[in-house]
Amino acid sequence: MVTGDDTEDDRHRWDSLFNTQAYVYGKEPAAFLQEHIHLLPVGRALDIAMGEGRNAVYLAKKGFSVDGVDFSEVALRKAKRLARENQVSINALYADLNSYSVKPEFYDIIVNIDYLNRGFVSQIKRGLKKGGLIVYECHTLEQLKNVTGLKHDFLLRNGELKELFKDYQILVYRETNDGKDARASLIARKP
Repeated sequence: MVTGDDTEDDRHRWDSLFNTQAYVYGKEPAAFLQEHIHLLPVGRALDIAMGEGRNAVYLAKKGFSVDGVDFSEVALRKAKRLARENQVSINALYADLNSYSVKPEFYDIIVNIDYLNRGFVSQIKRGLKKGGLIVYECHTLEQLKNVTGLKHDFLLRNGELKELFKDYQILVYRETNDGKDARASLIARKP
């Protein structure tokens, strides 16, 4: 899981994790995104903390014009390679999300999978066009029952994701824990 603490140590840790031939999180998109792709209007998309590009490439294959932002240069190279393998184009942007400024009212959808930076939610909201959709999925505190050593600050509290987007029209919301993976998942429309 990506944290919202984009320090130099974090950058090196993520570069080291991604520095392998294999795709750490696989090449298939997040199941929640795949399951709800029919709700998303084709247009301009932003993939926050894109990593190796599995979600960005999936969106590009579905006809979206995709910007993907991450602070791991290794992950960005792999994302570009995955896009070439799938014969699609993505715009891979290198940036620290603690200082990244999303273009105002520019995106039809913004995807945020496995990255929690509560301070960045305002940037997400700023970047969506009126009527645009946010697809957000992140681990919850329930994940501590499944995995040890996670930082509480980078896990959502029960109901927190819904609260963060209470000013949006919530189309899909769920919190699940299958014993391996505890997540909150949301799709919401900007008013």
